[in-house]
Amino acid sequence: MPAQMPTREGPRVNEEIRVPQVRLIDQDGQMIGVVSTREALQRAYDAGLDLLEISPNAVPPVAKILDYGKYKYEQQKKANEARKKQKIVEVKEIKVRPNIDEHDYGVKMRAMRSFLEEGDKVKVTLRFRGREMAHQDLGAKVLERIRNDLGDAIKVEQFPRMENRQMIMVLAPK
Repeated sequence: MPAQMPTREGPRVNEEIRVPQVRLIDQDGQMIGVVSTREALQRAYDAGLDLLEISPNAVPPVAKILDYGKYKYEQQKKANEARKKQKIVEVKEIKVRPNIDEHDYGVKMRAMRSFLEEGDKVKVTLRFRGREMAHQDLGAKVLERIRNDLGDAIKVEQFPRMENRQMIMVLAPK
C-alpha cells in the first residue's frame, strides 16, 4: 500500500498541479493564455518562482507565476489584520438595589454608558433582599428609569424579568 501524502491546506503549488493544461498569468500579471502545465512549470522555474493554482474550479484552471513564500506571508498578514478588526462583544454586569441612592445611581449610569459606547452589552441585575421582595414595583421603576435615562442609544435585548430574588434586564448598543 503506497504511503499517502498528508493533505495540505491552501492552493496547489508546482508539481501538485496535476492537470494537462492551465490558463497562465505571468509574474507581472500579464495573461499568457492556455499552455501545458509542463510549460507553465518550466516558465516558473526559469523565473526562479513557483506556479500557484489560483482558481482550481475554472476550466482550464488558472495558475500564476509568483513567489509562494511571499504569497503565504501576505495571506497570513491579511488573516491577522481581519482578526484584529473583530470586536468580541462582552456582557458586562451592573448590580443595583431597589432603594439606590442618587449618587450611586449616577456612578452606575456612567459605567453603563461607557460599556455601551465600547460596544458591549450590559446586564442590569437588581437584587432584592428580605422584605424588599414585597415591593417589586420599586425595582421595576428603577429599571424603567435606567432605560429612559439611556434613551435612544440602546435597545433592550431582554426586558426586566424576575429570576429568584433578582430582576434582570439586558441592554445592547444600537
